[in-house]
Amino acid sequence: LIIFKMADEGNVRIKGVTVVKPIVYGNVARYFGKKREDDGHTHEWTCYLRPFKNEDMSTYIKKVHFKLHESYPSPVRVFTKPPYEVSETGWGEFEIIIKIFFIDSSEKPVTIYHLLKLFLNDPAVIAGKKNVVSEHYDEIVFTEPSSTIHQLLSSPKPMVPAVRHEAGMDYRELEEKSVSSISSAHKKIKLEIQDLSDRLKLARDSIQTLKEQVEDAEEKK
Repeated sequence: LIIFKMADEGNVRIKGVTVVKPIVYGNVARYFGKKREDDGHTHEWTCYLRPFKNEDMSTYIKKVHFKLHESYPSPVRVFTKPPYEVSETGWGEFEIIIKIFFIDSSEKPVTIYHLLKLFLNDPAVIAGKKNVVSEHYDEIVFTEPSSTIHQLLSSPKPMVPAVRHEAGMDYRELEEKSVSSISSAHKKIKLEIQDLSDRLKLARDSIQTLKEQVEDAEEKK
């Protein structure tokens, strides 16, 4: 769960508003069946960032960086429009850093770490008849967003063609639980703020009463 606030001066926040954008990221890989003679590579793979819902993320995302292993030529691959995905071949697993930059420059980039998965102890995978899929659900949560980014987030466009998820999993239960968790957290925070406000008021009243008592005592001397 990726949560952040906008804190730049001069950027107007919309108080009490939270916008959740579910995402899916991961990779799909296929075994060649043997090592490739010219470079020893054994797999072809694609690492991707996709919206969970069928909407065009470029309405609020400026660009996405995929940082690969340093052994690849031009290891930082930049994509300014969907599909946000990089395809390569290789022989080993490594961590890919996915960095998301937003159209509203006051939003800090979001970084995701994904371990490229190539191998699986499955006869169909080993035979090259089945792909390895490593896919994850997550959410970008915009808390008190600016009016600029809020407008972009609130006006999604459908993707053509429609987005598909490699794992074939239904993430809706995860999404519902996450939204419920965020809602509960907000209610808890509001109650804690109210409690602290009441305590502060009580402390101020007590100080004022004590001050008046001291003043009365001074006058009686």
